Amino acid sequence: MLFNSLNFTIFLPIVFLLYWVATNGNLKRQNCILLISSYFFYACWDWRFLFLLFFSTVLDYISGIKISKAKNHKSKKKWFWLSICINLGLLVIFKYYDFFIESFANGLNDIGFHSNPSTLNIILPVGISFYTFHGLSYVIDVYKNRIKAHTNLIDYSVFVSFFPLLVAGPIERANHLLPQIIKKRTFNYHKAIDGLKQILWGLFKKIVIADQCAEYVDLIFNNSEDYSGSTLVFGAIFFAFQIYGDFSGYSDIAIGTARLFGIDLLKNFAFPYFSRDIAEFWRRWHISLSTWFRDYLYIPLGGSKGNTFNKIRNILIIFIVSGFWHGANWTFIIWGIINALFILPSILLHTNRKNIEIVAKGKLLPSKKDVLNMGITFSLTTFAWIFFRADDINHATQYIAEIFTVSIFNFPTITPKILLLFLLIFISIEWYGRENEYAIEKIGYKFPRYVNWLIYYIIILIVFYFTGSEQQFIYFQF
Repeated sequence: MLFNSLNFTIFLPIVFLLYWVATNGNLKRQNCILLISSYFFYACWDWRFLFLLFFSTVLDYISGIKISKAKNHKSKKKWFWLSICINLGLLVIFKYYDFFIESFANGLNDIGFHSNPSTLNIILPVGISFYTFHGLSYVIDVYKNRIKAHTNLIDYSVFVSFFPLLVAGPIERANHLLPQIIKKRTFNYHKAIDGLKQILWGLFKKIVIADQCAEYVDLIFNNSEDYSGSTLVFGAIFFAFQIYGDFSGYSDIAIGTARLFGIDLLKNFAFPYFSRDIAEFWRRWHISLSTWFRDYLYIPLGGSKGNTFNKIRNILIIFIVSGFWHGANWTFIIWGIINALFILPSILLHTNRKNIEIVAKGKLLPSKKDVLNMGITFSLTTFAWIFFRADDINHATQYIAEIFTVSIFNFPTITPKILLLFLLIFISIEWYGRENEYAIEKIGYKFPRYVNWLIYYIIILIVFYFTGSEQQFIYFQF
């Protein structure tokens, strides 16, 4: 069930009414409604994988209790590693087994040993990377005595499977979401309206920006040998906006939907394309995943402490793992390595925290220096995105090689004027609202109320105008 589908348009109001009206404010009933709705939502993708979701949930729930009640460290460690190994084992089997087998077989073929590997060809369960990381963070936090094990299975199951974040995040932490799940919630009109506004902006990002960019991205990337270098540059830029509009749009819809039920999810994007260096970009892009890797992998490895070798090692590990998390393809690993190389100088020179505040805070326009730095950061990021989008490494290298030819000076053959206009409008609105939680949070708030509503109606009409066939969200494949 897609957020941008008719089915979800019917599903959400029904769940909303059941949650606030039928439960009469009873917390246990509310959580039961959320759990049933979440499992129904997931079943709409593929009901066969409900068992996997349930098994993963129960495994971590029991492991947390066993770890908490363990009488000695040996027993505590046993349950901890049991949960970690089974969770990661399931992830490897469903997501990476075929990749490892095929890569190994290709390596043997390259040195003259021919093999016929046996692959599983299993459908990737939607959202497995996200709900697995929910459970892992919970078990690790219980093991480290950061939180207490939760004893209510229904409440814990809602934490793992809450439908707005189930299939593509944000990746939540138990210490942030569980206290909200076990706390009595009452309807808040202003919070609900704010949630609807964020859902609207998320739909605009997905349908008007991402889906329209996708049409030209597919055309250019799938036929890259037919286009000039300048057109390929446009293709890479369109993909940069496609993946941002697609994924941050999903996050906005998820966060706004959760707010309708009185729950606040972690912020996942903070206007990353206004970053002035790569380190700032990664503090603002897919924040829930970046901070997850920081807290559960990077810092335990030693972070940016220690000698130069350790710093380089830790950065490479964190970005290679991040790339591999995105999918079983060497292109993602190369994408991770490229970003590691981009960020390493700032880590080694201790300039990675130079730009903490949002760019040009309190000002209408950025300085020339800020414009230059944002342009360089966006260019580096867009270059790395080529590997993320390409079918394989050979495709990516050919695409890049074709950019750096004399044809880069030719006028692009694909310049969709309507799309370019909407991208300009989109960037302007994002810039105007960059100091807020989301771009249109306070848009028009200084104007009369009717002007405010007029802006929202215009956005709604634009979204409806561009609504066509239901397009999958990119991060569903991860």
